[in-house]
Amino acid sequence: MMFTTNTGSLYHRSTPFLLLLTLALIFSSCKTSEPESYRSAAEIPPLPEPEEEIVAEDQPVAEPTDIDSLLQEMTLEEKIGQLFVSPAYGRFTNNKDPQYIRLKRLIENYHLGGIIFMQGDVYGQAMLTNRLQDYSKIPLWIAQDMEFGAAMRVSGSTRITPAMGVAATGDPANAYLKGKITAREARTLGVNQIFAPVLDVNNNPENPVINVRSFSADPAMVSLYGQYMIDGIESEGVMATAKHFPGHGDTDVDSHLALPVIHHDFSRIDSLELRPFRETINNGLRSVMSAHIAYPNISRNGDMPGTMDESILNDILIDSLGFEGLIVTDGLEMKGIADHYSPGEAVIYALKAGVDMMLISPDEMSAINELKIAVEQGEVAEERIDRSVRKILQLKKEQDAFSNPRVDLQNLSSSINTPVYQSIADRIARNSVTILKDSENILPIREVDHLNILAVALADDESGSTGSSFARELRKYHGNVNFHVLDRRTSLEEKTEILEAADDADLILIGSFIIVRSHQPIQVQPEQLQFLRQLISRPIPSALVAFGNPYVLRDLPNTDAHVMAWSSNANQVRQTVPALFGASEVAGKLPINIPGMYEIGDGLEFNQSNIRFDSPESAGMSTEKLLELDMVMQEAINDSVFPGGVVGVMRKGVMVWQQGYGYHDYDKTRKVANDDVYDLASLTKVIATTTSMMKLVDDGRLDVQDRVAKYIPEFDTDDKREITIDQLLTHTSGLPAFQVYVDELKTREEIVRAVRNEPLVNNPGEEYVYSDLGFILLAEIVEEVSGLRIDRYVRNNFFYPMGMKSSFFNPQKTGRWISNRIPPTEIDTTYRDGLVQAEVHDERAWFMDGVAGHAGLFSSADDLSRLAYLLLNNGQFGGREYLKPETIKTFTERRSPINQRAYGYDRKSDGFSTAGELTGPNSFGHTGFTGTSFWIDPDEEIAIIILTNRVHPSRTYGSTISRVRAKIADAVMEAIEH
Repeated sequence: MMFTTNTGSLYHRSTPFLLLLTLALIFSSCKTSEPESYRSAAEIPPLPEPEEEIVAEDQPVAEPTDIDSLLQEMTLEEKIGQLFVSPAYGRFTNNKDPQYIRLKRLIENYHLGGIIFMQGDVYGQAMLTNRLQDYSKIPLWIAQDMEFGAAMRVSGSTRITPAMGVAATGDPANAYLKGKITAREARTLGVNQIFAPVLDVNNNPENPVINVRSFSADPAMVSLYGQYMIDGIESEGVMATAKHFPGHGDTDVDSHLALPVIHHDFSRIDSLELRPFRETINNGLRSVMSAHIAYPNISRNGDMPGTMDESILNDILIDSLGFEGLIVTDGLEMKGIADHYSPGEAVIYALKAGVDMMLISPDEMSAINELKIAVEQGEVAEERIDRSVRKILQLKKEQDAFSNPRVDLQNLSSSINTPVYQSIADRIARNSVTILKDSENILPIREVDHLNILAVALADDESGSTGSSFARELRKYHGNVNFHVLDRRTSLEEKTEILEAADDADLILIGSFIIVRSHQPIQVQPEQLQFLRQLISRPIPSALVAFGNPYVLRDLPNTDAHVMAWSSNANQVRQTVPALFGASEVAGKLPINIPGMYEIGDGLEFNQSNIRFDSPESAGMSTEKLLELDMVMQEAINDSVFPGGVVGVMRKGVMVWQQGYGYHDYDKTRKVANDDVYDLASLTKVIATTTSMMKLVDDGRLDVQDRVAKYIPEFDTDDKREITIDQLLTHTSGLPAFQVYVDELKTREEIVRAVRNEPLVNNPGEEYVYSDLGFILLAEIVEEVSGLRIDRYVRNNFFYPMGMKSSFFNPQKTGRWISNRIPPTEIDTTYRDGLVQAEVHDERAWFMDGVAGHAGLFSSADDLSRLAYLLLNNGQFGGREYLKPETIKTFTERRSPINQRAYGYDRKSDGFSTAGELTGPNSFGHTGFTGTSFWIDPDEEIAIIILTNRVHPSRTYGSTISRVRAKIADAVMEAIEH
């Protein structure tokens, strides 16, 4: 059976889940602009339980409770108390705290039925839940708003993209996973009911309170995604709650501040607002939250709020739609209610209208007392109270609240915000990114095109720190970002600075952090808008990224690019910024209409073309297992194999690990940084020389079967005439490994002349002798053909356009900004009489002015990962083809009949290999004498990069480096989740 949308398969249910551990592997990025029909969520594969879950000691288990018997035993006061749910903050609370004492008294004296937790943290909420449950004769019902995942209220848990962003992914299974993860964390925290999803159809761009909380402006899409989220929540035994009945999407008033009024007739509301509720009720919806909105044209009660209106709840929800589940009020403290009705009046009206559970009364004690009086005076029948209380007690029984109301504190650390949950949340955030406009081909941003970026965070607050995560993420992908905040505290002087910075910029990025927040506007304020229009009037391209209210695009229609990101949360920012630089695929589709600009289903598509910096789980690897690298590296450092180093791991286009270990030297005064630059030694042969040869072959300027004599006249002799370039590349030319030369020859010209004339030690093609001399000659051929010495050729054609900013020959000539990041190599007592640092370690390369085909290149793990990405991505990087796929295939397959080597690259040998035991048979790479290593397994799409200075302080150190390389490679491969 296939779980499909109208555009193709999402997932085959027989696939083992571990293959889908990471986001990208759990579900494909299926996109659709038309909502599909609902299919059973049972077809979605199960989410695994957290590993190594600790089971707490058994709690005392009560006998099964007979609800009718319990109800008969309860006093009127006890029954009334069950209807009320009061707010609490899930943080550490002292026993003498006034709010804590008040809650305790509500529970003990007023028989409070439940708690709705507001903001808090994992342990604070769990511990407070247990303390409050201890005071309650009947277990408390625990509820919480979790529209954006548990982290909407509980810090430390998993935050998931708002509903509108989930719909933008085009994959309703994401709504199911969102619901399931949220419910699983809620269940772990002792939460019985989640107030989500929002089933309002957000068809009013001026709506100040729903906005991205809604899935769409299309009722069919709201129904579809809402149902999937409900199924995900309910699959974990937690109650979902659809809100806000009969619909809050077409309002322009915030019901927290006033009473909205909707004047549509029943025909309109029935066809649009009611559709998601009707369809989910038909599918078994168990709980609905009412809206504090008046509907005078469908009610016989004029402007009475829907929460208190029998015409809305009894007549439409219960009688017409046949809803039999739990009806909950929205917060009764909201001004749409509290400004017009006393606490008791609001509850009595709501109860008569059909409500079962009263949420956040502004004065529970008064409300409870007024309701009791109303029952005693016959205004409200006790049987009406019983009907709602019976529902509530039955739900408590179904959720085992009577047998085990307490939270298992030992279980929290293994069950909240697991790597699996976070990786799914990351993938949903990444897939939600929607690009609606790119009129000047700004995207993806390439540093070579836009050297200087001015980034402005637009905010509606005055913290001064809004957008800090935006700046941080931009700087991961671009070396020159000038960042400013434009908020309510921005001074005239600061605005002048922004305008001056724009004069030096090549691109303006505006990140809008104007979000849906009660009591605050969701539009760009006039003064800010005037300034922004002045800013983007400059003749340079500009882009607007909406981290929140998507309708803000209407205020700045003339920016050259429009990007939807749906949320200002730091995690959403982390998953959005890569898309701007081509570091993640973009295929999001707009689920709303933006009047006069965009329609539902709009959205440009971009393939990934750059490396993304992300978690191991996002590429199907385990962070926990990769931490084994820490132990391998520390053991090697302890054994003085090297003083320190950097390990980089890239898989499936994601840099999942870039970690510095140890120190620059054995004095241990300077720690290795993740971006430190190392002498690559013989990695130069593949990173510079082989790559250059590939390019020349691609361009048709030479052929690997060409005779060397065509380019090196000294080879036009009887014994050398038949030597070909491919024999130099496979070390089968007959040349010796190396000659010392430098004992007598001290200049580049002398050494190159000697190499050109070096006698052979074997007949060409008959023996394998690893030769530096062959690669010195290959670099000479590059210069002969291109007219550029190899350092300039490889920089112009690869390093500079690919943003490999730390890859240089002779880095000491570049400046201290890079020289200071280079650990020293050997203390040379033969030629240089001192410590070698920021200049090539290899003596022959040093006497060749630091530039040679066999050694001399310096680089970082980040830079090398870019070249690895190019090799694994069919020669493309940053949207540009640097090498042809067939050329890469030709150069990296086994090419020698007498050894394992490819062209330039080594291949994994049958016996011991520095690539370890677990890399595949098609793996190719190289090592360097200074302690460097570069291995690629194309079958697993993985690159393993090791940079060390194992020759420090002497080349006699580090004799066990080969075994360390193999251990690192195996640890990396073990971390792949199959």
